[in-house]
Amino acid sequence: MQRIQLASDLSISKTVHGMMHLSGWNLSKEERLTLIKEVMETGITTFDHADIYGSYQCESLFGEALALEPSLREKMEIVTKCGIVLESPNRPAHRSHHYDTSKAHILSSVERSLKNLSVESIDLLLIHRPDPFMNPEETAAAFDELHRSGKVKHFGVSNFKRSQLNMLESYIDQPLLTNQIELSPYYLENFEDGTLDLSLEKKMPPMAWSPLAGGNILTGKDEKAGRIRAALQEVGSEIGTDQLDEVIYAWLYSHPANISVIAGSGKLERIQSAVRAQEYKMDPHQWFTIYQAVLGHDVP
Repeated sequence: MQRIQLASDLSISKTVHGMMHLSGWNLSKEERLTLIKEVMETGITTFDHADIYGSYQCESLFGEALALEPSLREKMEIVTKCGIVLESPNRPAHRSHHYDTSKAHILSSVERSLKNLSVESIDLLLIHRPDPFMNPEETAAAFDELHRSGKVKHFGVSNFKRSQLNMLESYIDQPLLTNQIELSPYYLENFEDGTLDLSLEKKMPPMAWSPLAGGNILTGKDEKAGRIRAALQEVGSEIGTDQLDEVIYAWLYSHPANISVIAGSGKLERIQSAVRAQEYKMDPHQWFTIYQAVLGHDVP
């Protein structure tokens, strides 16, 4: 398993296991523990969470499993996110869907995440979405308190564009280590608007969410999905795999921004495909065969 060094005291596995759909996998806590251990046997040590996942249930489901074998904690990296507020029967006090990056909300979110995950510290905390109502002084104060207390070791963001990331960086003392963004051979916005360029500029390896575009690439009926699949098949035959998901992962792994990919499946074989894809390398011809299929035309 390749690893990505984010800080002198933090590296993550290049493939990350995403917990967004954990509540829908219908696993007992013993089965959840077995899955965690099987995933870790593939070399994956990094698990991606958010407080809101599963209507605020997924962190607890993971924590229940981890509590069965607490020694696993020292062998893994925990990533979680906060800042989105959802209406949910599990949060009856929430009156609407909005963002909250105030000091009070960040601190309370982290306290709850620590309890739910059955851990004493979070390796990497991300602000989940840019907040147009953000008071960055409050966010910075929350980061300071969490860092001093040891409850959060490192910080980052998710879905931030250049101006939003630069603004927050100007207020905080801790470095932002990553930007978790949507990247796939179906969705090119972050390739084209400078977001990925910013990751390269700041030497800030990004984390790619929804790398399979929610399955649209593999099963979509539109013309765009069809031409992407044709390109994936062509490149796959050249690099040595007929598994289109592996070609997609390899396309992301091959990018010089040092992208880590979040594989959010509860099926071990799907996770293994994401890991196996690290073995494949693409040259510029192969990479652009897929890129131009997404565009639907040749590059200028």
